[in-house]
Amino acid sequence: MLKAELNRRALLTAMATLPLAACAHRVGTGSAGDLSVATFNIWHDAGGQWPARRALLVAALREADADVIALQEVLEDSKKGLPNQADTLARDLGYPQVHFVAPEPEGSPKRYGNAILTRLPVIEVARRKLEPLSDYRTAIRVRVQTASGPVDIVATHLAWQPEAAAVRAEQLADLLAWLPRDGVPLVVTGDFNAPLDDPGLSAMGRPRFVSALLQGAAETTLNPARGHKPRVIDHIFADAAAFAVSGARVIGDTPADGEYPSDHFGVAARLTRR
Repeated sequence: MLKAELNRRALLTAMATLPLAACAHRVGTGSAGDLSVATFNIWHDAGGQWPARRALLVAALREADADVIALQEVLEDSKKGLPNQADTLARDLGYPQVHFVAPEPEGSPKRYGNAILTRLPVIEVARRKLEPLSDYRTAIRVRVQTASGPVDIVATHLAWQPEAAAVRAEQLADLLAWLPRDGVPLVVTGDFNAPLDDPGLSAMGRPRFVSALLQGAAETTLNPARGHKPRVIDHIFADAAAFAVSGARVIGDTPADGEYPSDHFGVAARLTRR
């Protein structure tokens, strides 16, 4: 009973603070060379509880206090009267920059894709539809200015079928070939729909990348309460030559009154420039 009451109070507090944004421009609690990153698949408007889940997402992301947030399964649907969910969360959290990519052209009544929110200065933004185009997957790259120089942050969401390792490999090959080769450090985030040992993710291993969540560091980023088998499929991959991982954790894995932020949990990491 006490736990339920505490959860209820936490939800009410999160909802009450939705308009507050003044503190969101902090660089974070680490050193000047640190970069904090979070990724969260927000499950579009599924489950019929978007207002409650929105408050829980805001609470989890505010607590993560990330410089850059990557979101997947972001929906905007004019027929439902649903504004772009990334814009909504950016406004709730006070992030001044939000950038979105979807397979559908801008201005379409319904768009579904990936987004990046940041409180850091943005240098440039690029978007891509990933090969094979038949899978309707996208990636977005936002180059941000950090205290240690520019960094490219990428958000993506790969093929979901367990047997689709070859498709995921093709999507990642297309993504990596598209990225600039100018020496700017890279962080690739998102819902990869596969654990670290999936053959389709081999391009994201060493020596080029390090996973913020090491193998076995978390039980799952899929929410078992939503019927998912436990698997860690949401990842933050950092440029191993440029960053050391100084901390990483799962976020948004605690319910309030039986409701969770999403059918996924998020991942937050702090990266330190070498």
